[in-house]
Amino acid sequence: MSEVQASIEQPSLVQRFLDRVEIVGNKLPDPAALFISLLFIVWFLSWLFAGVDFNAVDPRSGQALVINNQLTGEALTQFFSVMVTNFSHFHPVGVVLVAMLGIGVAEYSGFINAGLRAIMAKTATWLLTPMVILVGIVSHSAVDAGYVLVIPLGGVIFYAAGRHPLAGIAAAFAGVSGGFSANFVPSALDPMLQGISQAGAQLLDPNIVLNPLNNYYFTTASALIVTGLGWFITDKIVEPKLASNKLDGDLSDLPKMEPLEDHERKALRWAMFSVVIGLGILFASAYPIDSSWRAEDGSLTAFSAPLMKSIVPLIFLLFLVPGLVYGLVIGKIKTSKDFIEGMSKAMSGMGYYLVIMFFIAQFIYAFGQSNLGILLAVKGAAFLKEMALPAGITITGIIFLTGFINLFVGSASAKWALLAPIFIPMLMQLGISPDLAQAAYRIGDSSTNIITPLMPYFPLVVVFCQRYVTNAGIGTLTAMMLPFSMSFLIVWTLFLMAYWGLGLPLGLQASYEYLPN
Repeated sequence: MSEVQASIEQPSLVQRFLDRVEIVGNKLPDPAALFISLLFIVWFLSWLFAGVDFNAVDPRSGQALVINNQLTGEALTQFFSVMVTNFSHFHPVGVVLVAMLGIGVAEYSGFINAGLRAIMAKTATWLLTPMVILVGIVSHSAVDAGYVLVIPLGGVIFYAAGRHPLAGIAAAFAGVSGGFSANFVPSALDPMLQGISQAGAQLLDPNIVLNPLNNYYFTTASALIVTGLGWFITDKIVEPKLASNKLDGDLSDLPKMEPLEDHERKALRWAMFSVVIGLGILFASAYPIDSSWRAEDGSLTAFSAPLMKSIVPLIFLLFLVPGLVYGLVIGKIKTSKDFIEGMSKAMSGMGYYLVIMFFIAQFIYAFGQSNLGILLAVKGAAFLKEMALPAGITITGIIFLTGFINLFVGSASAKWALLAPIFIPMLMQLGISPDLAQAAYRIGDSSTNIITPLMPYFPLVVVFCQRYVTNAGIGTLTAMMLPFSMSFLIVWTLFLMAYWGLGLPLGLQASYEYLPN
């Protein structure tokens, strides 16, 4: 073997490191067993630290922060009394199942198959990666729909193009979750975070008002950074590493790259026509200022707007209706039995996911009740304040601290509700505006979403991977996403520093400095 051949076949240092991460990660217990273990750890730590004076204040109540022992008789009784509702009311469960019902019909009828083949026929293979990432970024406007829609389709699209499907899942996951705060389309996340930021700022300045789009220009520019960086990482780092992950799943029902036949094109046209009609009806009903789709203030994008609350049912209909039309035209769906079979087939593959979600829901409940997560956030913020570093280093510290806390507390709104009353008044006293603090938070919150098994949708993405590689596990997904996470965290932070240094506007009515009145 020549030296040139040896150098080609020798894995790079990065690939060897990621291989080691995958091996170690896959030796972790099954995700369900992992969360059972974490539940017991939370119980033990709550017992160990109960009664300890941490000299910290709970920002929610203004009272001394204490750890609540979850092993007392009262706490355990309460735990068992809410165990069922913890699971049945766990937000990701309903989102996934409802969306999958509609997707199941669309997949069973062949609508998704035909649609992907039509897209593939018009999209150059080398543009697939940025297309998937960008679609994932835009999917934030549909709240959590990207997790159940874009990520699995990323795998299907890459497989249909002859590329490794796990690379498609990684690219889509990077766009949907790693780039969660990079978007050029306003979403419900913007007013939700702004409201929390404003409440935190008003603790120090009761008269301050923030614009819901106070980070809009920055998040728009960030979409380009995340897309370009994600494109490079997918094609140059992640996909080459995946060459050793052989496909051994059941791939019989995945779309191939054959051109559409005449009857398929006809059915696809009718299906897309039904989509246009449906979107037209939605637009016509939402456009009037007094539309029932709007919030009380007339907004369509406010978190309280019925339209935003109905995103998942609308996604359900977006796939159900054209899937049904396609099936009827092409003859795949002839009776109601066929229609229900598509939904049943989709649900049959969700059993493992539901088992994992049950234990995640119980863990999150106990973790929240114990106050361990709040203690971690409060102590971390206090440490940054005591260091009294320059503004740029402080903001960088906020980003990295948020990224670390995000490994343990997944919800963006819940985490910011805990951190904003600490970070924002602290930074305002240093002359840093709430708008900049919020932008820093969004970077840290997004970047590490994709490497923590505690993120509620992480196990679902593992399930998507197992469709193609049956022995894929936590380690496989973590190794795939680690290059995205670390690159996003570092490059995105540097981008904010450069953006700030150039004085470019963060968003509408936003500023970098806070000047007391």
